Amino acid sequence: MAELTQIEQNILKAMQDLGATKDTAIKTADDIMKKTNRPKGLVNNTLTSLVMKGVVKRVAREKASGYYIVQG
Repeated sequence: MAELTQIEQNILKAMQDLGATKDTAIKTADDIMKKTNRPKGLVNNTLTSLVMKGVVKRVAREKASGYYIVQG
């Protein structure tokens, strides 16, 4: 697995706690932001980074994109 920064680890842990571990249980950046109590910009940037590293998958939807952890 790619080396993760502390904030990436925190976001990943929050996603696990929220149950975002499969494509049928996706969570939005807002859900993750509320869970971590971090600014939305930071959460969005971190999610983008995790997607680029292949750890998290982004699902484009009509209102807000959803994210889930890729099981590796």
